[in-house]
Amino acid sequence: MDQAISNCNGKIWIFWNKDIDCAVLEEDEQQVTCSIRHAEIQEQFFITFVYAKCKEYLRRPLWDRLLHQASGNNKPWCSVGDYNVITSIEEKLGGVPYNMKKSLEFIAVIEACGLIDLGFSGQKFTWTNQRGIQHRIWKRSDSYG
Repeated sequence: MDQAISNCNGKIWIFWNKDIDCAVLEEDEQQVTCSIRHAEIQEQFFITFVYAKCKEYLRRPLWDRLLHQASGNNKPWCSVGDYNVITSIEEKLGGVPYNMKKSLEFIAVIEACGLIDLGFSGQKFTWTNQRGIQHRIWKRSDSYG
């Protein structure tokens, strides 16, 4: 690691090495959007790193930022991180059954932005509530491009 930045509340940290040219375009409490260029490839792309608020109404400014980013962008762009909402019941294990109504706004934003799920490798679930085994809940964070 040669360089690092964090967003205004310190919840999103981004690290990169000398082969990467990373410029922060905008940041707030829930996202950092960067322009990225690798020394060997030279093609510029944008990436938005996300750590969304837990409450639905507090995530709406983030959804607006993603929609704005998608509408004003003609370069490759992806968004990665923890959106604190899932797009499929298969992304949650344990606890009460998930109500997909909680996801409709997020799914609409992903579709309006023209993003698709980039899939994953490794562990299926990336978050747990760390409670005892009978009360444990697992969820998966997503990446979209």
